[in-house]
Amino acid sequence: MSRTGRLRASSRAAALSFLRRRTAVFFTFLFPLLIVLIFGALIETGAGGGGLFAEPPGYYVPGYLAVVVLFTPLSRVGSEVARHREGNRFEKLATTPLRRWEWLFAQTLVNVAVIGLAALLLLALLVVVTGAEITLSPLLIPFVVAGVALFCGIGALIGALADSQDGVIATSNAIALPLLFLSETFAPPSLLPAWFRPALELSPLTYFSRGVRAATFDSSGDPLANLAVLIGLAALALAVGALALPRVD
Repeated sequence: MSRTGRLRASSRAAALSFLRRRTAVFFTFLFPLLIVLIFGALIETGAGGGGLFAEPPGYYVPGYLAVVVLFTPLSRVGSEVARHREGNRFEKLATTPLRRWEWLFAQTLVNVAVIGLAALLLLALLVVVTGAEITLSPLLIPFVVAGVALFCGIGALIGALADSQDGVIATSNAIALPLLFLSETFAPPSLLPAWFRPALELSPLTYFSRGVRAATFDSSGDPLANLAVLIGLAALALAVGALALPRVD
């Protein structure tokens, strides 16, 4: 079988695996929409009040998008790797022409498609519910693709190192929750202690937030520079994640 055929078959298997898990579908599509309804409609955002959610609604678009770009790849790919380890599937895959990086690339393709659709629905709801005034920049597509790829790579690494699926979920949440709120998403840097602000540069999600915000809301930023950093981090994460996948179980 050709490489294209292997990727196609592996991607199809990954897509069917996702659709069979109703919990995964719920958290990918419905959970982010609930977050928007809660924080966008019930806890209304608006400039002038000070504190958290004091910025215009458009400022928080990267934060809402980060919910799916961050959480879904980490948990889905990490759990998939853990399931393959527990079922001795990597040992079986080692007897086939499918390489480890091809398997991870196929998983990433499926996540990009699923999360891209979820992000599109999320953006539409954001505009309707919060009245966010944003620019629908074509740069949103590479930002979402690079962000998903980045956290797919990290998810693969978590799945390869965690001792169980429960361990994957616990580790993913322990990583994702701090990143979600400490990466210039919902909390502006001005709200954080001065001594902590340099640490924002260490979060890969910061470059997603800055870039998306510069492309859709704040034109004073540089989206291309942040996109370049994000792509570099994504390539590194996928390479490390593929190397971490076990050859045998």
